[in-house]
Amino acid sequence: MADEGRKTIGVLGGMGPLATQLFFGMVIDNTEARCDQDHMDMIILNKPSISDRTGALLAGETEPLYRALHSGCAFLAESRAGLIVIPCNTSHVFIDRLRLEISVPIINMVAEAAGDVRLAKGCGLKVGVLATDGTVQLGLYGNELEKAGLLPVYPSEEGQRRVMRIIYDGIKGGGGVDPDDFAEVDRELREKGCECAVMGCTELSCLMQMLDIPRDFYFDAMESLAQKAILAAGGRLKARGG
Repeated sequence: MADEGRKTIGVLGGMGPLATQLFFGMVIDNTEARCDQDHMDMIILNKPSISDRTGALLAGETEPLYRALHSGCAFLAESRAGLIVIPCNTSHVFIDRLRLEISVPIINMVAEAAGDVRLAKGCGLKVGVLATDGTVQLGLYGNELEKAGLLPVYPSEEGQRRVMRIIYDGIKGGGGVDPDDFAEVDRELREKGCECAVMGCTELSCLMQMLDIPRDFYFDAMESLAQKAILAAGGRLKARGG
C-alpha cells in the first residue's frame, strides 16, 4: 500500500508531447510498486502551445517564453502539486528564476543528470553532450559538468546539424530518424576521447527507445529526472538487476 504523506508530482510537459508521454512511462517503470496504490500521484499539464525554446532563446524572445513556463508551473502549484518537473532541458535556462517565483520545489533536471554522470563508474573526464542548439550555446550542461570537474565535449558543426535533424525532423516532426546520423555523431564523440555522453534533450530520450543505443555509454537525462522525482515525492525506486 502507498505510504501516507507522499507528494503529487506536477509535470509541465508538451515540450514535446512524445517526450512527455515517455516521461510518464519512465516514472511508472522506475517506481517500486506491487499494486496501483504504490504508484505516484501525478498532474500532467501537456502544453505544446509553449513556443519553441531554442528558437525563442536564439531570437532573444525570452520573456514570452518565460511567462508561458511560469504560467504552467503556477497552474501546477495551484493544483496542489507537491513538486514540479519540466521534462525539457532547454527550458532550464530559467530554472533559477522559476524557483524564486513558484511556491513549490522545482527539480533541476540538468543538475541532476550531470550529478549522475559524475557519480557513474567508468565515465572519464571527457563527457559528450548531445542537445539542442539552445542548450549547447547557453552552456547549460557545460556549466554543470564543469562544476562537477568534468570536461564537456560537443559534436562538430556537422555533427550538431545531425543532432538537430534527429530532434526536429525525426522526433518532433515525425519524419523518421536516419540511424546513420546518430552513428556518425557517436563515432565522433568516441574519437574525441569521450567515455560517456549525456542525452541532454528529451527527444533524444525518445531516440534511445527507438534505436539500440548503448546505455553503458549514454546517460538519459530524462530518466535521471524521473528517478529524482519519485524519490522527492516519497516513492521508492524499483531495484534493477545486474
